[in-house]
Amino acid sequence: MTRGLGRGAQVRRGLAVGAVAAVLGGSLLTGCSSDPFEAYCERVDEHQEALTEAVAGGGPDALLSVLPQLRDLRDAAPGDVVDEWQQVVGRLEALEDALESAGVDAASYDREDPPADLAEDDRTAIDAAARELVRPQTAQALAVLETQVRDVCQTPLYL
Repeated sequence: MTRGLGRGAQVRRGLAVGAVAAVLGGSLLTGCSSDPFEAYCERVDEHQEALTEAVAGGGPDALLSVLPQLRDLRDAAPGDVVDEWQQVVGRLEALEDALESAGVDAASYDREDPPADLAEDDRTAIDAAARELVRPQTAQALAVLETQVRDVCQTPLYL
């Protein structure tokens, strides 16, 4: 029993505390009840056309050309697919870095016929980055992302 309060005062105090907790709890729940995927799905919608066009256009630099959009999706990704986005974007960034370091244009680079002045170290770095990009882990990450976007955002994502 709280000292100094009679039984009636204790009940009123308990009811008041309970009412305040209910109001605050309700407002906190309402504030947090928005769809946690809403912002992510909005970003997917914003970038959908650019991603689709890049993939449909093909070419060796298709995904590199939309790397900014892929980074944005990685940054907005919900926790359940952060690792997959990092796998994909990280591999693309590694390839982009290798190409830039070598001074090679991704759109025109031909592994079978590299520029005559391409240093062996640069060629090795590009090859290594390209191999990492096509590893099963990256393919699996892409599959997970495509499925997640389809299921959660109700839209296809083709990468």
